[in-house]
Amino acid sequence: MSVPVTVLCGELGAGKTTLLSGLLESADRDIAVLVNDVGAVNVDADLVEARTDLATGEEVVALENGCICCSLGGELSRAVVQLWKEHEFDHLVVEASGVGEPEPIARQFVRGPAGGPYDLEAVVTVVDARRFHDRFADVDLDEDEVPAVRGESEDDGTRPLADLVVEQVEFCDLLVVNKCDLVDADERERVVALLEALQPRADVVTAEYGGIDPDELLGVERFDLEAASESAGWKQAIEADHADEGDGDHDYGHEHSGDGHDHAHPPERYGIGVDGYHRRRPFHPERFAALLADLPDGLVRAKGLCWIAGREDQAITMSYAGTETSLEVTGRWIASFSEERQETYRQGQPHLEWDEEWGDRETRLAVIGRDLEFDDLEDRLDDCLLTDAEMDDDWQEYDNPAPTAMGETTVISDQDPV
Repeated sequence: MSVPVTVLCGELGAGKTTLLSGLLESADRDIAVLVNDVGAVNVDADLVEARTDLATGEEVVALENGCICCSLGGELSRAVVQLWKEHEFDHLVVEASGVGEPEPIARQFVRGPAGGPYDLEAVVTVVDARRFHDRFADVDLDEDEVPAVRGESEDDGTRPLADLVVEQVEFCDLLVVNKCDLVDADERERVVALLEALQPRADVVTAEYGGIDPDELLGVERFDLEAASESAGWKQAIEADHADEGDGDHDYGHEHSGDGHDHAHPPERYGIGVDGYHRRRPFHPERFAALLADLPDGLVRAKGLCWIAGREDQAITMSYAGTETSLEVTGRWIASFSEERQETYRQGQPHLEWDEEWGDRETRLAVIGRDLEFDDLEDRLDDCLLTDAEMDDDWQEYDNPAPTAMGETTVISDQDPV
């Protein structure tokens, strides 16, 4: 019989280790633990081992100097398979690094070697209620009070940390809102409402000091890879936008390296709303960059694909969270390929919108905001589009901060002077 697995995610300081330690003390089953830390010394593993009654500590496996979602991916599979071969236990808990991306970790237990002896039961993300509220939910926060969104020793500066925090929220089955003793009731409800908008499929529970009933975490079959991959609020907004337009399913076709629970989007609570933006004309790179450096205060999340003039090959993912926007080349437009390859892609996507001149190039964004005037933001985005006259310009002449190669990222902060 496969051993059930729970993956525990959350940013640094959210309380993952405290929650895990309490779980080990109170659960009525034998739990093995894999702890990942990107530092040279795995402090979390030491803390977890110190709180267990294990005779040898061998059931606490530490992976160091890397992240199990990327550089240590192979080591993760080897470690958990070896653990399964050498020990008997009822459940495995994987505590990911604070900078770990949950989806690649989950896929190793679904489609990797670890999928044989293990059954991924749930992906749990722990959220620091105070920090999340101040970063995303406080409409009255002064600019100089905005919390730092970059990691220090644990982030290489190429990606906004707030973007990773939101990604951890968007790919999970259960959200644990921790440190609720540090927020009042209204702040707590505002955090929960935002989390439901960002991830409408997940269950949400609140906790103080990491205290949570083990039955909320263990023995509950929550995980579904396909549902988790498509359940983020921004993805659902884009799908709804497609449905409104009668497009059917649309895969974008780029080369890339909700079910279970019915949470309603809560626009009536705390002014939280979700909307979409779709245009088939490119952004002027300079005007678009200026907008990204001066986004409205109520914007919480914006994500999707952008068509930026001067980058006719590159499908660029725009992702905003916290105070920063990342622009990353995540694929190519089908229209940038040879005619033969275009035809192959298009045959596989019969509902794909296609312009005779520009092919599949488009901008399609999902926007989540609190007390946000969506019409005003839409107008500002429209002002960034090329005019009719500019469509005839040489777009390569524009000053263009957008990245040009796969994996390259440009980060623009709305806290920087415009």
